[in-house]
Amino acid sequence: MEKELSGKIAFVTGSGRGLGRAIAGRLAELGADVAIHDLDWNSPSKYGEAPDLGAVAEQIAAYGVRTLAVTGNVGDQDAVKRMQEEICTKLGPVSVLVNCAGGDIGASGGKPNPNTALGISVEDIRVEVNNNLIGTMLVCQAFCPAMVAAGSGSVINIASVAAHFGTSPEALYATLKAGVVHFTRCLAFELRPHGVRVNAVSPGPTKTARFLATRKVDPAMMEVGKSLIRYAEPSEIADVVAFLAGERSRFMSGQVLRVDGGMTLYPG
Repeated sequence: MEKELSGKIAFVTGSGRGLGRAIAGRLAELGADVAIHDLDWNSPSKYGEAPDLGAVAEQIAAYGVRTLAVTGNVGDQDAVKRMQEEICTKLGPVSVLVNCAGGDIGASGGKPNPNTALGISVEDIRVEVNNNLIGTMLVCQAFCPAMVAAGSGSVINIASVAAHFGTSPEALYATLKAGVVHFTRCLAFELRPHGVRVNAVSPGPTKTARFLATRKVDPAMMEVGKSLIRYAEPSEIADVVAFLAGERSRFMSGQVLRVDGGMTLYPG
């Protein structure tokens, strides 16, 4: 297991900070060369995780792998095409794709207000649809054809436990993550004959820097102990993504793994 991803090239969207950063680091630790990404060069500094994207790339390169940092809006088809060409030219064809970019972020760069099903503004709707669902689809359209040609590859789409139950506020975000879950199933069906696996991970509340900075947290949920009634560590989500990226999950496709400590105990 130590370097089980050696020889693979991974692209993790939204990996300048937060959960995407933890995922990129874990894939690199297991031997994958990694292209990291954020909306712009300075995004990692927003919650104090790194000075810029270049610093994140240096941290990940410390695992002894090749790294590349790219920027752009995943909801912009031209930007996605440019990033795909740069990654392919400088690192090679991507065999592990992780769609982590997104979040409950509206037109102003923060949470929409109001953030309810009936109250959210059309401007915030358009931004969130672009960032979460359209972005995931565009990135898959750009990178999956090469996997089909190679006859192998692993796509992991990051959804959310919010995709699996009704909720408000964050009704639109939950709806879009449900869309990501079903797009995962549809794409898995489409790519099944070609040996390309497509799965999703639905994390529960996770202790990223943004989560801690933008929410009122429950101190009792911060402790890591015997109880599973707590917030997740980013590394706990990253470990599941790494499993789906590698050969130990080689016969899994179209699956949605809820990594939430048993928070959502029901089928579906």
